[in-house]
Amino acid sequence: MEERNPLLSHQGNYGTSNQEETSVSAVGPDELPPPYTPSPSGVPMVTCRVCQAMIDISGKVDQHVVKCVQCNEATPIKNAPAGKKYVRCPCNCLLICKGSSQRIACPRPHCKRIINLSNPSSTLAGGTGGNPSSSLHHVPGMCRVTCAHCHDTFIFNTLNNALARCPHCRKVSSVGPEFARCRSIVFLVPGLVCVCIGAALTITTLQYTQTYPGIYVAYIVAFLIALILFYRTLYYCSMKISLIEGPL
Repeated sequence: MEERNPLLSHQGNYGTSNQEETSVSAVGPDELPPPYTPSPSGVPMVTCRVCQAMIDISGKVDQHVVKCVQCNEATPIKNAPAGKKYVRCPCNCLLICKGSSQRIACPRPHCKRIINLSNPSSTLAGGTGGNPSSSLHHVPGMCRVTCAHCHDTFIFNTLNNALARCPHCRKVSSVGPEFARCRSIVFLVPGLVCVCIGAALTITTLQYTQTYPGIYVAYIVAFLIALILFYRTLYYCSMKISLIEGPL
């Protein structure tokens, strides 16, 4: 997805990343291209939005972004395509995303933070060692979680009473064993009840099936519901458990 890809995938782009959110304060979501600044010789130039160096864009005016030769970071020289917008991650990685996107993930391996575009000043630490937004400190139940699938760290509210979907690998897991255990019991008990009802119904009405063949439908429904409930029980029992590292 474009929301997860840097505009210039060059290894040098990753060399200046910094996990601190204060590493980039002058740029942010919905970044606009800087104006052209002609040099004394008439060569079109733009200012790098990261290191403020001048970038020669002669012969590159048809591109949407250019790379700075000093810091290897991307700077836009054209407005984003229709329906898109530029977003600068605090690690300096420039991304492009849909104009309606609310959250995007930085693809850099040692960053992987989640950028909340509904509140540009709020970024969630996606990789280990990142600093979450201070505004999240006041949200009850908000904590750091290590994904059971990809072992990356993300932020999750344990009061949601729901499964957690990792923003990095997009896989679902239970945050702590308690949620999966409770859900498995919730499905196991009705499943056993349906089995008992089906068995009792079979024993007490089997002699009437020749006269009333529709009774077979009741057997099928009772045992089918029990099978579905047991499947959900097995699903939660075998679900991977993401570990809670601690509150923010």
